[in-house]
Amino acid sequence: QVQLVESGGGLVQAGGSLRLSCAASGRTFSSYYLGWFRQAPGKERAFVAAISWSSDTTYYTASVKGRFTISRDNAKNTVYLQMNSLKPEDTALYYCATGSRVLATARSAYNYWGQGTQVTVSS
Repeated sequence: QVQLVESGGGLVQAGGSLRLSCAASGRTFSSYYLGWFRQAPGKERAFVAAISWSSDTTYYTASVKGRFTISRDNAKNTVYLQMNSLKPEDTALYYCATGSRVLATARSAYNYWGQGTQVTVSS
């Protein structure tokens, strides 16, 4: 099993920044991708970004490209999502996920999920 715990969410004004963290523990997952997803009220959970543990491969959904940066610290088993120039439409519950052995944007590709951290962007 892999346990994931997100942190770093909060309330921020439009144009501000937040950094989310996802701490992983449990079985080794060095061959897995880590992904960030988000779910706004009344909407489906949607892909945000993903990163591989070993090759620094990253991928972003179009709406966050250039504003969000995904990174990881393997020594700390932690993945980060730096979010800059936040917009009200970025308001959502943000989840990290792992378990995929390929770069994937589909929720079904990921086997392990955290509980989520709330990000609220005021206008």
